[in-house]
Amino acid sequence: MRALQFSEYGSADVLHVADVPEPHAGPGQIRIAVRASGLTPADTYFRSGRFRDWMPLTLPHVLGVDAAGVVDEIGAGVGETKVGDEVFGLVDVAQKGGANAEYAVLTLWGPKPAALSWEEVGGLAGNAETSQRVLDQLKLKEGETLLIEGAAGGVGSVATQFAVARGATVIGTASPHNHDFLREIGAIPVTYGPGLAHRLPQMVDAVLDTAGKGSLRELVALAGGPERVVTIADMTAPELGVKLSRSAGPDADPQAVEGLQVAHDLAQQGKLRRLVAGVFRLQEAAKAHELSETGHARGKIVLVP
Repeated sequence: MRALQFSEYGSADVLHVADVPEPHAGPGQIRIAVRASGLTPADTYFRSGRFRDWMPLTLPHVLGVDAAGVVDEIGAGVGETKVGDEVFGLVDVAQKGGANAEYAVLTLWGPKPAALSWEEVGGLAGNAETSQRVLDQLKLKEGETLLIEGAAGGVGSVATQFAVARGATVIGTASPHNHDFLREIGAIPVTYGPGLAHRLPQMVDAVLDTAGKGSLRELVALAGGPERVVTIADMTAPELGVKLSRSAGPDADPQAVEGLQVAHDLAQQGKLRRLVAGVFRLQEAAKAHELSETGHARGKIVLVP
């Protein structure tokens, strides 16, 4: 099968499409014919070598942690899912990849929301699992105010809608050109950058950092301490007493499996909007990675076989 991989660390130019052996579903797993898969900032970090000391890879490595497609193989012990079902889900986190290919093996999955296209759902599973996990870690409750740094991105936009569904008020930072989008998904938009405290319309109870742009110290001050601050992107978090939430690597947190069901239900109710920042063929992956690395993609970047 065709798969996106890299054989050495480096810029987006090291990416290439190669013919690799097809994976097969093991016990408790399913295999899908991929219709669309997601690109996360972590994929660019793996490729560049930023994570090489923290989570070393065996090269060549196939990228991608989430995908959507049609089930074509079922492993032992799998219950209700059957061949031909349309699903979205995540690969085994221990593999740190494998979804950016024609076929992928999933260990966590759910039914594809009929209300969303393949492109809209292709990168949803990772965003949904992460959003549910961090909101649970923040113990976000109805009536509270959550500040999300980087609210227009893949995780940020889903976390915004999950938080709104919980009855929280969300203040989201983004570039001015993304403010209308944030309003559409239920957030109060503010421009990111130094001096954020002076732009906030009200006090906040909790903070989620999805951007990792060096603002963590200021975010801790805004929250009144590190206890209700979570980041998924700033590796300096332990120095400030902040929770660094992650589903893979050393000291990984348990996956929030219910996040996929929350996403499915909200989508079917018309309460989950997915904005696709760009759709790229596997052979165009270098352009997709370069877009991700600008830090200004609005919504999710998606790859199709």
